[in-house]
Amino acid sequence: MGLACVLAMAATLVSTLHGGPQFLYALFFGVAFHYLSEDAKTRPGIEFCARSVLRIGVGLLGARITASQIAGLGWSTAAIVIVAVVSTLLCGVLLGARLGMNRAQGVMSGGAVAICGASAALAISAVLPRSKESERFTLMVVVTVTVLSTLAMVIYPLIARLLHLPPELAGLFLGGTIHDVAQVVGAGYMLGQETGDYATIVKLFRVSMLAVVVVVVSGLFKRQRAASEGARAGARQALVPWFLWVFVALVIINSVGGVPAAVQNGLNDISRACLVISIAALGVKTSFAQLARAGWRPFALLLVETLWMAGFVLAAILLRS
Repeated sequence: MGLACVLAMAATLVSTLHGGPQFLYALFFGVAFHYLSEDAKTRPGIEFCARSVLRIGVGLLGARITASQIAGLGWSTAAIVIVAVVSTLLCGVLLGARLGMNRAQGVMSGGAVAICGASAALAISAVLPRSKESERFTLMVVVTVTVLSTLAMVIYPLIARLLHLPPELAGLFLGGTIHDVAQVVGAGYMLGQETGDYATIVKLFRVSMLAVVVVVVSGLFKRQRAASEGARAGARQALVPWFLWVFVALVIINSVGGVPAAVQNGLNDISRACLVISIAALGVKTSFAQLARAGWRPFALLLVETLWMAGFVLAAILLRS
């Protein structure tokens, strides 16, 4: 656990001093220590960070969201975002099947692009069947979606400027298409305070859909997950994982003003820290050779999903304006 925490702190330091994606640094630093993944002294702590700490981080994401933020978007904006998320998930499943991937891999890649990048990939992976292949695919998704999100942060504001989108529509485009929350914030405020505020709210609405998606995925893969974890034939598996109850509870409490601003900021920081620690631990469990075995198909799948979501939202905006 100490190793994963040190790797996470190193990634945070490099990201703070030199810029760049914190998650990606944590992953690469973790991969450099892959030789410790099978060590009897380090393996239990690495497994704990990659699983339990991950779930804590996902649960605490709920502290970012309130019902009033979602209600303030309006029905048309909400509808565009919901259809974009659902269609991107379907795109992941259908295209993934055409590329020879299983349904779980299609759902994870689609969810990562549709909702909130690496955080969504990690949350969805927590309720999918576990295997060495699934862990390798999760890491591949995290790497690819983080790179694509960083590129989108640079390119999408240029597209918004080129099309002369007003702040509200520019915020909808950026918040409704860029994968990671941090990149949405960065891209939005490049275009001004109003665009940044609106993009952030739209993005948080996408993040709030994570709870629904994880519940549905958990139900669809319940039996396969139980089999992969060696559960007894008659054991009852929870349909809604405990970390999702934490997520929903925090959204409700935050919506009624039960979470002071200072506490909310603290929970957000803890959530981010937990996710960075878990990615560092996942990196320790994965080697570059294993990542290379995933081939070109995951990258192609995520790229098409990204282009689909951007094209759909942009088309809806142009029709709306």
